[in-house]
Amino acid sequence: MTDIPQLAQRLRELRRRSGLTQERFAEKAGLSYKFYQQIETGRKKQIWLETVERIAAGFGLEVWELLGPQPAETLIAAEPPQAPFGRPKPTKTSAESEKTPPSRAD
Repeated sequence: MTDIPQLAQRLRELRRRSGLTQERFAEKAGLSYKFYQQIETGRKKQIWLETVERIAAGFGLEVWELLGPQPAETLIAAEPPQAPFGRPKPTKTSAESEKTPPSRAD
């Protein structure tokens, strides 16, 4: 990978596969939201190595993995979509359902 547009596309794909917004990923990588947004949209023409290191770390990757030729889907498994308001409702385990007394028919 040698140019900014390719890197921007890869970052977008990795971030989406991680199930994160630009804002959440920027926070995770230790970057400002606006700065990361400019990188991902290709508006930054130069990126310092330190920034690339932070971005790679935000994805849990080494720099060589981020910039390497392997497809994004081999680096990060897609996260399932999250519920819009926090955690999903817990479901009963089989042990809990065995403890629940059967309802009586009146």
